[in-house]
Amino acid sequence: MISNKSKAHLALLSVNMIYGANYLIAKGLMPHKIEASALVFLRISGAGLLFLILKLFSKEKVDRKDIPRLALCGFLGVATNQFFSMNGLSLTSPVDAAIIITAMPIFTVIISRFLLKEPFTVQRILGISIGGAGAVLLIYLGNSGIGTGSLKGNIFVCINALAFAFYLVIVKPLMSKYQPVTVIIWTFLFGFICMFPLCISPLLHTDFGSFAASNWVSLFYVVVGPTFLAYLLNMFALQYVKPTVSSSYIYVQPAVAMILVAIISYLVVNSQYKGDLTLVKLLCCILIFAGVYLISGGRLKWFKSS
Repeated sequence: MISNKSKAHLALLSVNMIYGANYLIAKGLMPHKIEASALVFLRISGAGLLFLILKLFSKEKVDRKDIPRLALCGFLGVATNQFFSMNGLSLTSPVDAAIIITAMPIFTVIISRFLLKEPFTVQRILGISIGGAGAVLLIYLGNSGIGTGSLKGNIFVCINALAFAFYLVIVKPLMSKYQPVTVIIWTFLFGFICMFPLCISPLLHTDFGSFAASNWVSLFYVVVGPTFLAYLLNMFALQYVKPTVSSSYIYVQPAVAMILVAIISYLVVNSQYKGDLTLVKLLCCILIFAGVYLISGGRLKWFKSS
């Protein structure tokens, strides 16, 4: 019999494999087929409707005093996260985006220190310094003109990582009190309200008539995979593991993204992604991974204590 904690780790692994593939799939839609903000609208509204269907099987109500926290979770974990994630990815390389997002555990540890009073150790400070150096270097490389990277896009992805790190910490108390679907439907409701004014106009100007069958398949994946399934699995996992453990699985994303980009670059003669895989970016990735490893106290130790 698999324990709930083991199921939580399997869920987190699945979530980040889904996210890793999404960098390339979503990038294939933007900006030529659909603007990033229009895709954000479809992701939040589409997944929100699916969560609403699940909510029909649960009659759980929330305390009025928790509404402000749920609203903040919706703003940070859905609206801000999705807006800067998609707009950043539309401007930069899928490899850059996947590597930068791995700085999220570093943000999570820093935020947890101030909001949850989790202690800083010398090892964690060293990890934050090393991982942060790798993230800053990679963001700066967006100015190099090599590959499809972009400084503005990299900064947007960094904001996305910071927003989601705040969300992981803030949502944790709610996960101990309510069912995952209850928390999700409220956060998506508030997320939809926040993103609507920014994203409705790009959606109305989208030419869906030009979509090929492959574009519809990609759109379905982006809405159902990294939005509906990923949020659901992440919420399940947060019931059994700490936010810092959840965010540590994010290092799976660049591995998946790099493998897919390498395959495409090998198969397609004039692939736009040929300049996205460089030794310097690999070094940045290693620095961030090393930082995450240090702040976790080592994988084996972390798993035992989580």
